[in-house]
Formats: sequence, structure tokens, C-alpha cells
Amino acid sequence: MSNTQHTTGMTSHPDVQEMRERFDRTAAGGGVVALEGLILLAGLYAAISPWVVHFTGNSNLAVNNLIVGITIGLLGLGLTLAPERTSGLAWLAVPLGLWLVISPWVVTTANTASNGVIWSNCFAGGVTAVLGLLAMGMTVRFGRRKEEK
Repeated sequence: MSNTQHTTGMTSHPDVQEMRERFDRTAAGGGVVALEGLILLAGLYAAISPWVVHFTGNSNLAVNNLIVGITIGLLGLGLTLAPERTSGLAWLAVPLGLWLVISPWVVTTANTASNGVIWSNCFAGGVTAVLGLLAMGMTVRFGRRKEEK
């Protein structure tokens, strides 16, 4: 009697070794580590911004920034510490950054956010979204460079 084993996971994919090598090269680059560290810092700033910029009277927005900032910070930490497992999550920084930009108008009641709060969120959200796009682009660029060779 023969024992046939069928695998249906990614381990049987013919390009799995090439994909692992590409992600390892991407993660090993100094620019990528710096970029992921900047995502972490942007998340930390968004989390502490209610106390830095004094979101007085906007407790909903303060809680929003704390939660979204911690999420972005954890995403940046994951990208930094385990890039081979989390590199596919870099795209999450883009919608989180965009949410930070629009949240002063969506979360506050009667649009009562001050100019400082709006500028702080627009800056943190814009930086986060751009860094997310750059992190996604790094993976694509390294993949195309391999195909050209």
C-alpha cells in the first residue's frame, strides 16, 4: 500500500524559494529598516499627540489617536522585528494614515477640533500614509530588480 501525501500549502509552490530570498533581501536593506523605524515613530507620535498638542474637549479624538497610534506603532514594530512574516502588512499603514487625516472631522462632535489638532493629525497621517506607500514600494522594487537580471 502506498502512502501518498498531497500538499496544498505554499510550501509546494514552485517559486517559494525565490520569494523567500526576495523578502530576505528586502528586509536586510538598511533603508527598509530605517523606513520601518519611522513608521514606528509616526505611530508613537500619533498615540501621544493628544497630550502633546492638548486635545482639550476632544476626548473621542484623543482615544481615537491613542488606538490608531498604538496600532501603527505595533505595525512598525512588527515590520522591524519580523519583516519576513509581516512585510505583506505594510499596506495597512496607508489607510491608517488616511484615517488620521480625516478623523478630526469625523470623530469630533460638531467639528470642534482646533487648528493645532487638525494640523497634528494631518501631519502624522500624511507621514504615515507616505511611509506605508514607500514600504510597499520597496518590496515591489526589489522583486522587479530580480526579474530584470
